Amino acid sequence: MAPHVSESSLAGLVEDLAGEVITPGGPGYDEARTLHNGMIDRRPSVIAQCATQADVSNAILFGREADLPIAVRGGGHSVAGTSMIDGALVVDLRRMHGVVVDPEDMTVRVEGGATMAHLDHACQPFHVATTGGRVSTTGVGGFTLGGGSGWLERKFGLASDNLLAADLVTAEGKHVHTDAQENPELFWALHGGGGNFGVATSLTMRVHPLPRMSMSMLLFLPENAPEVVRTFRDLGAVAPDEMGGGAIYMPAPPEPFIPEDLVGRLVCGALFTYAGPVEELRAFAAPLFALKPAVEVVTDIPYADLQSMMDDPPGLRNYWSAEYLREFPDEAVDVFCDRGAGIPASTATQHVLFLMGGAVAAGPSQYPQPWRTAPWAVHPFATWEDPAFDEAARQWVHDVRADARPWAIDATYLNFVGAEGEQRIVSSFGERNYRRLATVKARYDPDNVFRYNQNIVPAG
Repeated sequence: MAPHVSESSLAGLVEDLAGEVITPGGPGYDEARTLHNGMIDRRPSVIAQCATQADVSNAILFGREADLPIAVRGGGHSVAGTSMIDGALVVDLRRMHGVVVDPEDMTVRVEGGATMAHLDHACQPFHVATTGGRVSTTGVGGFTLGGGSGWLERKFGLASDNLLAADLVTAEGKHVHTDAQENPELFWALHGGGGNFGVATSLTMRVHPLPRMSMSMLLFLPENAPEVVRTFRDLGAVAPDEMGGGAIYMPAPPEPFIPEDLVGRLVCGALFTYAGPVEELRAFAAPLFALKPAVEVVTDIPYADLQSMMDDPPGLRNYWSAEYLREFPDEAVDVFCDRGAGIPASTATQHVLFLMGGAVAAGPSQYPQPWRTAPWAVHPFATWEDPAFDEAARQWVHDVRADARPWAIDATYLNFVGAEGEQRIVSSFGERNYRRLATVKARYDPDNVFRYNQNIVPAG
């Protein structure tokens, strides 16, 4: 049971915050505690909707004084539910979503509660971008500090590769700035270490010219899937760095470009994104077009529109995981397709093979991201409405992971997974990296205040 929070101390917090303080029974409480994942239904003691960096500091100090657990909510999904804890003080950053682009320096400054929609729409008038999540509702802060894998990563590197500086509020309520020269060990730790070291109130990132963007989504009937996935794999192995994409099993969505008789039926898709004109993409993907897809969507598209094209609706029940693969031979294709054909019925579940490599694998090797060398990633993405499907959906994700293990490396991108145990966290950083991260954690958060995350235990 959480400690009782007195009316007088709450009044002090209300007075200290430029933002808003929300408590159980108050206006907006249920809306403020609702997360993207419909499986998460938690009741914090206090939600501090911060408007400034000073608000963040005051909220943390209040939570510690009141002996409350402290959770941090950035702008995005928190699919594992770690940003909303029963009985906690929630530091909610969503009011802090400003984005300032400097096209001369080719940088962007992003506040801690911004989403990819905020970032991408601010960058688009300047025809620049940096690697973002694959949907517009992803939060920039958690995404970037966790590594940051997205459609542009093969060309521009992971989001964290483009991190130039960060401003954090520590567990003691202090402001810390970090970059490659100032607090360099902390800066290193933020390349994958997530929210373990403080609350990120702003990030400064490198942006890149992106004058053209295009995509192709080809949908096939399931009986054609093995040939489609093998063709996608073979093309991916020789793809230029401008190319991103994935092979995907999913129920066909009710979109205008989907024939009515296909809506809701299982299909296998091949998606390519390309940082360039559609003519070049179409020429590259010609072997897939030759397989006569049931649906073709091929177009130039602004990057911000591409990012919102596959937004998954809030409120569905979600359970995700991932395995990163050192290879994807024909046997793995067959296993992938067999499991895709068995996606639980009456769900919106997706079974994805992501193309990695390019600037991800060729990028900086000093950061705690051993998974970045893998050329492929399998991402079982279970989403559904009815709680009656909970067990079947979770089991399907576990089965996908088991299927992939013969080809998997012992590390994964932790933004793709929920609570899978301490060893999964350690192996995903690598043991030597984990020990170094634990030392940084001990310096900036020795009491493990920020523990509702893929947690790094402070070195003792």
